Amino acid sequence: MKIGDRQVGHGMRPYLIAEMSGNHNQSLDRALEIVEAAAASGADAIKLQTYTADTMTLDIRAPGFVIEDPDSLWAGRQLYELYDEAHTPWEWHAPIMQRAHELGIACFSTPFDNSAVDFLEQLGAPAYKIASFEVTDLPLIKKAAATGKPLILSTGMATMAEIQEAVDAAKSAGNNDIVILKCTSTYPATPDNTNISTIPDMRETFGVEVGLSDHTMGCGVAVAAVGMGAILIEKHFTLRRADGGVDSSFSLEPSEFRMLREESDRAWQAIGKVTYGGTNAEDKSRAFRRSLYIAKDMDAGEELTPETLRIIRPGFGLPPKFYDEMLGKKVLRHVTAGTPLAWDLVS
Repeated sequence: MKIGDRQVGHGMRPYLIAEMSGNHNQSLDRALEIVEAAAASGADAIKLQTYTADTMTLDIRAPGFVIEDPDSLWAGRQLYELYDEAHTPWEWHAPIMQRAHELGIACFSTPFDNSAVDFLEQLGAPAYKIASFEVTDLPLIKKAAATGKPLILSTGMATMAEIQEAVDAAKSAGNNDIVILKCTSTYPATPDNTNISTIPDMRETFGVEVGLSDHTMGCGVAVAAVGMGAILIEKHFTLRRADGGVDSSFSLEPSEFRMLREESDRAWQAIGKVTYGGTNAEDKSRAFRRSLYIAKDMDAGEELTPETLRIIRPGFGLPPKFYDEMLGKKVLRHVTAGTPLAWDLVS
């Protein structure tokens, strides 16, 4: 598939998405600075989230509308207030997308309702991402898929049946450009709760490309996921975690994202193909294998012994596997120490 001008899939270097989310801290200037930093750090795309507090929830404090989990980053926060603080004003989308275009990276978004899809279509969004919490919203998935744009589905918490329903919903709308993302919906996530071994199983089970939406700290999990076959990595991105913000504590800073770019590319290059017997690049190193060499000057007719025949480097003599066979054989002519043993030297 293709997102903007970039091919995405096997054979291509990992597609890296920098998720801005609410890290703009309600400043358009900061949002534009995040786009610039993401482009400079090697991101292929910057991603937004398109919603308002009213499209997400109700402005009430009834049970369920306030985060009660004491371990949550947002413990005690009313959902409406949190979404109002974190949302990206819709009038910012056009200038943010324009800045990304100027810098040569894609910009697309996560819509949270049908009105957001309609709005993003007006802006020419090149792809859509469905969040883990909306992966069971099949009408929304069909709406986004029906645009014909590549669709990225995050699958945190989703069962196999729910993932299959989401994929089927997208395909029923005529869209086969689908990537599903292995995701753990905790913020931050821990490496031991990420289970990236699921990635190849997801590809086989659902018949679509697979990536990773990563909420762990650092880039180790994401790099390992590339080794497991992930074609796309999404990481939250901020200028400085110290600046605060709703998602800042589990977001990468620019220097860390640059490391992700470098190391994920190395991991992708290293996957290669199944091969034995060495590569062309290793040919010169064969000279440093061990082989059989004459260790002392010898006269014609003298027998090879452990003192006159040794297994040493370099590797221009007969292979060491012939050592026992050579002991006791006689050399056919005078040889000097340092001569590689060859078949025509012995009787």
